[in-house]
Amino acid sequence: MEYQLYTLPSGLRIVHRQEAIPVCHCGMVIDTGSRDEALHEQGLAHFVEHLLFKGTQKRRSGHIINRLENVGGELNAYTAKEETVVYAAVLNEHMEKAVDLIGDIVFRSTFPEKELEKERVIILDEIQSYNDSPSELIYDEFEELIFDAPLGHAILGTPELLQSYSRTDLLGFVGRNYHPSRMVFYMVGQVSASKLLKMAERYLVPVNTDLTATLRRSPAEYLPSHKELKRDTFQVHYMVGGRAIGLQHPQRMSMYLLNNILGGPGMNSRLNLSLREKHGLVYTVDSVYQPLTDTGMWTVYFGTDASNFRKCERLVLQELRRLREEKIKDSMLKNYKFQLLGQMAIGMEQKENAAMSLGKSILRYEKADSIEHVKELIMAITADQLQDLAQLAFNENEFSSLKYY
Repeated sequence: MEYQLYTLPSGLRIVHRQEAIPVCHCGMVIDTGSRDEALHEQGLAHFVEHLLFKGTQKRRSGHIINRLENVGGELNAYTAKEETVVYAAVLNEHMEKAVDLIGDIVFRSTFPEKELEKERVIILDEIQSYNDSPSELIYDEFEELIFDAPLGHAILGTPELLQSYSRTDLLGFVGRNYHPSRMVFYMVGQVSASKLLKMAERYLVPVNTDLTATLRRSPAEYLPSHKELKRDTFQVHYMVGGRAIGLQHPQRMSMYLLNNILGGPGMNSRLNLSLREKHGLVYTVDSVYQPLTDTGMWTVYFGTDASNFRKCERLVLQELRRLREEKIKDSMLKNYKFQLLGQMAIGMEQKENAAMSLGKSILRYEKADSIEHVKELIMAITADQLQDLAQLAFNENEFSSLKYY
């Protein structure tokens, strides 16, 4: 995890890790997302992300698509609640093309009028596709239960608002939010720091250097809410959860561990062992902990036959109660810790994810921890700490729930 961190005169941070690998992974992490939209701008951050690829001051959309594809590389992007990421993977010998292209589309996109209409249709189809998947849609609607706008509204926005956005709206959003001091460019590959800095000084040159973005508003006071919606689905889809601690909280790593024990990706999570392996009631049951800068969310989701719903709900509440009331035995806790560490280490072997994680860590914390330091943090967590956190996080009086039936 040795890395070098630099800050250019514009405020743009560059983080670099040199590795003897054939492929370069790089990208721009931008500290803006759907949370930074005004009430009348729902979906605008995501719309901007789509239009970044549709034309710059020196490239048309076809040139952007082919710039890396022609040499076997990849270019992509995503929008989240608090970040937008544009990223690429390419053979080391072509890394300069990737740096040039990312700088061009982030800093010099022109948002051509004719491309707006095409992307509207594409995103409308994306929204409809999402609406056809209740196991995904329920996450968006659950967020609306526990957060007020803009944090609670869907990243994709609404069809009505999407139809109303003009080129001026996109340029205004970029002007407010795409400031170099709110960005981190990361690169992991076989390149020296001096060479990367020369490329950055040549290609990562922002046009917008006036910081005008407004500060993010903290979410309103949380009030538990329960909602049932009639949907044309074969199963009952159910989610229970609530607010959680954020990225800066000292117990954040404990919350990751607690969530992993409850319903993480392992087949031996407590929820999977209970609902699926022991009782055979579900195909999918999991829990998710999603921390944000100043708040967070935890959820448990399952889908099941209507006749099994009450039993599944009871079993979920039972597992949450167990974590609150029963201290985990030291022998089991040790196994849980090793499991989480193993999952994290395997994840770090996926170079694209590891490189992106490096950029995001610099954006949020101005540093990136080594796996050794993370191991020290996890191994120091005690059973008492987990039980105290479970009593706080899984307080039954603070639960919200959403049911599709």
